Amino acid sequence: MSLEVKKSIKKYIPKIIFGVILLIIAIFVARVYFWEKQYYAEKEGSERAVTVKGDLDTGTVSDEVVTEEQQNEYTVAPDKPRYLYIEKLGVKKARIFPVGTNSKGQMETPNTNYDAAWYTGSSVPGTGGTAILNGHNGGPNSYGIFKKLNTLVAGDQIKIEMGDGTVYTYRVYDNFEVKLSEADKKMSMLTVSPVSGEESISIISCIGEWSLKQQTYLSRQFLRATRV
Repeated sequence: MSLEVKKSIKKYIPKIIFGVILLIIAIFVARVYFWEKQYYAEKEGSERAVTVKGDLDTGTVSDEVVTEEQQNEYTVAPDKPRYLYIEKLGVKKARIFPVGTNSKGQMETPNTNYDAAWYTGSSVPGTGGTAILNGHNGGPNSYGIFKKLNTLVAGDQIKIEMGDGTVYTYRVYDNFEVKLSEADKKMSMLTVSPVSGEESISIISCIGEWSLKQQTYLSRQFLRATRV
């Protein structure tokens, strides 16, 4: 009788262990959830929790890969930016879409992780001013076009192809990260060339920690480059 009882107990040991593991995982998940909820409640109203006017629009972004056919079919006016190339980042023939600002005064962004955007309130590439571009860091399922934007250093090249096929080349001047709370104050840096009298482009993207409450990253990457 004793032997049968022992065999019966052994039979249920794997199930007991599995149940204990599930319980531990459940406790861990619940603890993380309530901790994060409490953390953001405490931070609400603090400087880091402030959404600034110059912030990027954080609408829904598609992870759908852009096909070569879609790239080739994309057209713009002859004097407008069409494609972006950054060899070091593996960015090749990325479509550039014109964008404005939303109702909150935030710069709009591309609808996919694989496209770039040109802010129409800035200069047109090739006209001697400063063109502002932006793109995504990425989403839960894929990297964005500017996931590794922070790896570019002074001297790296960026190319923009216009609607008529003209290609303008720019050399990175500087590349730095700023906190979300400071992004609005420093946004003016992106509207002018880092070198007086030289044409330039500025690129902005998200970077840093992800804020569940604000549904955005807590830093911005600012890159400036001058025309070669």
